[in-house]
Amino acid sequence: MIVLGIESSCDETGVALVETSQARVPALLAHALHSQIEMHQAYGGVVPELASRDHIRRVLPLARQVLAEAGHALADVDVVAYTRGPGLAGALLVGAGVACALGAALGKPVLGVHHLEGHLLSPFLSADPPEFPFIALLVSGGHTQLMQVDRVGSYQLLGETIDDAAGEAFDKSAKLLGLGYPGGPALSRMAQQGDPAAFKLPRPLLHSGDLDFSFAGLKTAVLTQTHKLGAELEARKADLAASTEAAIVDVLVKKSLMALERSGLQRIVVAGGVGANRRLREQLDAACAKRGVRVHYPELALCTDNGAMIALAAAMRLQAGVQEATPTYAFDVKPRWPLQEIVA
Repeated sequence: MIVLGIESSCDETGVALVETSQARVPALLAHALHSQIEMHQAYGGVVPELASRDHIRRVLPLARQVLAEAGHALADVDVVAYTRGPGLAGALLVGAGVACALGAALGKPVLGVHHLEGHLLSPFLSADPPEFPFIALLVSGGHTQLMQVDRVGSYQLLGETIDDAAGEAFDKSAKLLGLGYPGGPALSRMAQQGDPAAFKLPRPLLHSGDLDFSFAGLKTAVLTQTHKLGAELEARKADLAASTEAAIVDVLVKKSLMALERSGLQRIVVAGGVGANRRLREQLDAACAKRGVRVHYPELALCTDNGAMIALAAAMRLQAGVQEATPTYAFDVKPRWPLQEIVA
């Protein structure tokens, strides 16, 4: 079975082909991605209308590119999958509309996929795929969650952010430091030149005893520190970036280890854009190695939003029998869609 996946939830247009066979994990045949970062930089953030219009321009050329690279014709596609939510409503409608139009033209089933489930399962496309069950640290955009994953479609929420997510803390702190858009990667690059112990910043909820997160207070602390530094900020910017990154990573690692200890599991998956952060990977790898815990990440190219994770999630749900693909082409999108709602 060949699944064509379309991702258009925010500011990246992704298309991919995944094939299922007798192998346990579906195989990625080809994928292509267009990022809108350069277009949105002038505005300091994503402009939803511009994002939607750009998805319209990009999705079909990317689909042709992927099919050509995989050596398949459109008629070879058995299922068309798309991101149903969460995300920007207009952007989601582009992917949903194109997917359903393709499905109707081909007479093939169409499947709407949860964006976060795509991230959650994306490490299965890596060179070192995980095995069920595992703890998942999902750090994507406005989401920071810890979940216990027993199988496809079985997700137990253990803790989540009560205000700003880790990705938002990176982006907002970067904006306070004048690092532009997208802020998170820029802050991480600058942090490599700084001293992570230079500033004593708070680790919100680190000792709360639960598995919830909160990063709004950290952002406020960074703002306060920039005001204190005043004219010295430029000279101390790298140190403040490194200290901010260290505070975020400390909380993510400590809470992840707590989740592992409470669950008794010996495997953790890290997924989402923040999963590409070098300090997070180093700190978590070191801590888990001491405890004999396996850590799995998506390939770096698949940490960002992409069509491969959408095609994969659809293929794995179909393989596991937790969802059926039917040739119906009416569609809706769900800009706000808790992952727990899709539990099988």
